[in-house]
Amino acid sequence: MTLSNLRSNQQGAESRSVASTSRVGCAAVRVLLLSWDFPPKETGGTAAHVDGLSRALAANGHDVVVMTTTHPGTDRVANAAGPVRVVRGDADLPWLSKTDPVARTASANHAFAKLGCSLPDLLDGWEPDVVHGHDWRMGWSADVLSTRFDVPFILTMHGTERVRHGGHLPSGFPSDINSIEWWLAFQADRLISPTRFMANQLVSSFELPPEIVARVPNGIDPNLWLVEGDTPVEREQLVLSWGRVQFEKGFQVLARSMTSVRARVPGVQCTIAGRGSYLPELQAQIDVEGVNDCVHVTGFLDDTELRHLTQRAGCIVIPSLYEPFGLVALEALAAGAPLVVARTGGLAEMIEGTDAGLTFEPGRPDDLANCIERVLTDQSLADELTRNARELIERNYSWDAIATSTAHVYSTSIRSRQR
Repeated sequence: MTLSNLRSNQQGAESRSVASTSRVGCAAVRVLLLSWDFPPKETGGTAAHVDGLSRALAANGHDVVVMTTTHPGTDRVANAAGPVRVVRGDADLPWLSKTDPVARTASANHAFAKLGCSLPDLLDGWEPDVVHGHDWRMGWSADVLSTRFDVPFILTMHGTERVRHGGHLPSGFPSDINSIEWWLAFQADRLISPTRFMANQLVSSFELPPEIVARVPNGIDPNLWLVEGDTPVEREQLVLSWGRVQFEKGFQVLARSMTSVRARVPGVQCTIAGRGSYLPELQAQIDVEGVNDCVHVTGFLDDTELRHLTQRAGCIVIPSLYEPFGLVALEALAAGAPLVVARTGGLAEMIEGTDAGLTFEPGRPDDLANCIERVLTDQSLADELTRNARELIERNYSWDAIATSTAHVYSTSIRSRQR
């Protein structure tokens, strides 16, 4: 590199630094969000969270770019002139085994790091003031791009492998992923967790200073779950639950509880919506329990079908054995259906003490059955839960509040870097 080129690069870097400081001073920040999943590809709560956060940040005046994986029918660069631009990279490299998530993810992150380095060319000179990665699957590229652009690296940990396995890590991929999470926790300038439970887990498990871990809950747009029209929908004796069908989601507990509920609540029906690796075992248990005439597993339902069911349901149940936050619970609260959740992790933190739902001991079908019966047979209780749920959503979980709290983490990290 020649001396003149070096000086030119230094002057450019100084200009970007001044511009960045100016943007931070007026509360506008250029944000690069990295998420493995993003609409229209949605396999869990992270996609919905990043979508809602990106829109809210843009509405608050921030300049937002989302980097995510390719999806059929999507462009490499989408909404180039809009408030939230989406840049997609290919994570499916054909020569890697689909059964090795660590190798596949590491290789994909190499591709995302290269793609991120090309953002100034793709987006007319755009560079971030902050890089915000979500969970370990985008951690490597987030760390590299933070170094490339010399900006803070923020990491949101929606859950950890150690917590998912009850504090006892099996050998193999869970231990490998835990090691990656540990390393990323020390690479990040600051970490965000959606619950106090998860924030405490990050501090204790990864031995982090508490001051670098911020709690920012997930949010929701309650308008998406309102009943259409002026006439309220009459709720039925229907128990509804949905999510990824994995063992830790506890749908098997709900299935067992229905053997008791059906004897107490005439005509009760139960719908479990979702797909996942535990689906065959769940269906087998439903058959063994003899409740296949009242418990129905539908597989995947699109948003319209799911929202129609939430408007009919007399009770929504979140039976998770482990849940770091519980976006499904937020969706249920927004839908206005009386809610019953397991007293675990973020679910307990969200509901206990609010009178917005009933809680039961996780893994206890008899305890769950008692809660379901109360909600379906006591209309005054159901109405009270619904009123309190509406107030809780408006007070604590609006996207505007979530974006404001997240932007505060950004500005604090940027100021720390500039000292």
